[in-house]
Amino acid sequence: MHRRAPLALAAAASCAFAQTAPAPSNVSANAAAQAPVRDAGIVTIVGSRVSSLPTQIPTTTEGITGAEVETKINATDSEDALKYFPSLLVRKRYIGDYNHAVLSSRASGTGNSARSMVYADGILLSNYLGNGAAFTPRWGLVTPEEIERVDVLYGPFSAAYPGNSVGAVVDYVTRMPRKFEVHAKVGYFVQPFELYGTKDTYSGWQASASVGDRAGAFSWWLNVNRLKNEGQPMTFATKLVSASTTAAGTPVNGAVLGEDRSYLPWYLIGAGTQYSTTQDHAKAKIAVDLPGQVRAQYTLGWWQNSTVGQSTSYLTRASDGSPFYSGVATIGGRNYTVAASDFGQNRDSLTHLMHGLSVASRARGVFDWEIAASLYDYDQDIARAPTGAKPAADAGGAGRITRLSGTGWHTLALKGVWRPNAAHQVDLGLQQDSYRWRQRIDNAADWITGDATTAVSSFRGHTRLQSLYAQDTWSFAPAWKAVLGLRHEHWTARDGAKTTGSAAPVNFSARSESWLSPKLALGFQAAEGWALKLSTGRAVRVPTVGELFQGNAGTDVVTNPGLKPEKSWTTEFTSELSRGLQRLRTTLFHETTTDALYSQAIAGTSPIVNSVQNIDRIRTLGLETFYEVSDLGVQGLDLQTSLTYADSVIRANSSYVSVPGDTVGKQQPRVPKWRASLLASYKFSPALTGSFGARYGSRQYGQLNNSDPNGFAYQGFSKYFTTDVCLRWKIDKQWSAAFGIDNLNNYQYWNFHPYPQRTYSAELRFDL
Repeated sequence: MHRRAPLALAAAASCAFAQTAPAPSNVSANAAAQAPVRDAGIVTIVGSRVSSLPTQIPTTTEGITGAEVETKINATDSEDALKYFPSLLVRKRYIGDYNHAVLSSRASGTGNSARSMVYADGILLSNYLGNGAAFTPRWGLVTPEEIERVDVLYGPFSAAYPGNSVGAVVDYVTRMPRKFEVHAKVGYFVQPFELYGTKDTYSGWQASASVGDRAGAFSWWLNVNRLKNEGQPMTFATKLVSASTTAAGTPVNGAVLGEDRSYLPWYLIGAGTQYSTTQDHAKAKIAVDLPGQVRAQYTLGWWQNSTVGQSTSYLTRASDGSPFYSGVATIGGRNYTVAASDFGQNRDSLTHLMHGLSVASRARGVFDWEIAASLYDYDQDIARAPTGAKPAADAGGAGRITRLSGTGWHTLALKGVWRPNAAHQVDLGLQQDSYRWRQRIDNAADWITGDATTAVSSFRGHTRLQSLYAQDTWSFAPAWKAVLGLRHEHWTARDGAKTTGSAAPVNFSARSESWLSPKLALGFQAAEGWALKLSTGRAVRVPTVGELFQGNAGTDVVTNPGLKPEKSWTTEFTSELSRGLQRLRTTLFHETTTDALYSQAIAGTSPIVNSVQNIDRIRTLGLETFYEVSDLGVQGLDLQTSLTYADSVIRANSSYVSVPGDTVGKQQPRVPKWRASLLASYKFSPALTGSFGARYGSRQYGQLNNSDPNGFAYQGFSKYFTTDVCLRWKIDKQWSAAFGIDNLNNYQYWNFHPYPQRTYSAELRFDL
């Protein structure tokens, strides 16, 4: 059944486009006013506040309004707004997932967080201190109720963005009031969960409040939010059946026999990393309209997270039924060593601050300009974990403390738009992005509340990217538009150092490189309602400061100060048909990446040591279709659906996973060949709206040599097909309520960790 899912969604799109009648002549003026305006394949977003994305470029952009998010999607986190975008997937493992919710795109998997960009009101939320699950965008600094719209630019086709834009650029535009307004919301969610030896129900709640006003030239907005949630177990303690020992053991019950990602039999003996998280968010925005149509805006964001991670053993002693956590256990007549490290715990405490300041002219005359700066600071970032046997709950003992306090980044941009005549718009910019890494790992006598005792290791370093770009949008004929851009970048890495124990620091030499990244796009209005677009661009994704200088906590410290930047050429060709209130887009895309950054074996090491290395060449060829229609045969019925095929293959790699050449010809990890989505909504009455959503992804791999064919297992990467429903009732002018179910069909699927099972949510909202 699941193999037919993408074909069914594609058929729905093509049949609907072929059979739907032209838009009726009595379409409301309001609907027509809100429809996107297209000129030579260019989408101009209509609304009071437009995206900061370069919508004049004839390339693929898609968007959704905050009102659509509110009425059509069960949005408990800001990343849920992206749930049904073509080719996008956020690896959200549970509500409030703060350290693994990575965004993936057409040719980039959920292990490549540095190959996409996320902004909120022009402030960078993407975390380029590293690349991978632990460096997710700071989604928590945007709440769903403050979203005015979200727009996505696919691919590195704008000279205004660095090489991290190779996958996609996401822009959140948040609310600023036009008059006095107050909003409040409270929500509850619950997830019955059953997997291996775990059978429990996890729940949480969320509450938020917003207030804002505008008086003349001055406007302000304040939003506060609290989220408390219990997620399902993320990890599991395992023992391969073949890994038994000859030592005498204690007979135990409770082990679950299963198969690992390579179909090898193993026992699952316990569940771990079951997070209970409390997150607080506060954001203040102040804007002033100055003479000469100049606006100044300041944003302050504060985000706090406290997390308790627990583990539970499935094993009980056969003699008295008491829990078994360490020692030699007898399972199925064979003996297995259960180590203290099999059942981990952790306590995380994070307080992060975000500042953003922009001053911009909005006259839309011959020349407009903007000066923008942002700062993101790890004011406090402490992770604590025990190193001894699993103690009783909240009991101390030996452990380690990892501190990232002082880590962060800041950005500065000077932008200008010159319009010398009606045919040309020239965008100019000068940018600087700087990142600092501060990591210290210490031993502690009491891992929960104790101070550091002896040093284990520390890592530090800086990177900086300075960029200069120019981009000319030229309407050289009535039906044609061309965009030619060039970006010059100068990258430096300096002050890199590592320290092991009490030894003297090992310092790394500074590095400096420069390169050019050209961009070209061409749009042609072939006929009324039919646009053709061709885009190509080079992107250079620099190694992050974490990839260069971050090591591990042990004595075998591996750093990578000599990594090369990734270099990608991406091209897409799009045909877009629009007729009335429906649109069908078909995009053919191709990407070649050299020196791709992945963790793999270091050639010549024995035993094998894994670290981030460069892969010589990865090639991706794919096709993406997207169809949307309003009032689909029945007034009030809207539909959007997408289908993506991506053949992403490693073509050359001088390193390996286990033996030389074992990755060549293999599928790029975490990039499925097929992806599909569908979102249908129906307005039953002016007060009642319902929606149905579906998402599909085919089988994928987590290993570079594709040696993990069993996706439906812990550490596996499975296919998935999930459905969601949402119902929203407008009770009166001020009050509304919503009820939703995510993963309605209760599909069990994996992305190394298990995704949530069927989850129920309810919400009550007040708007004044």
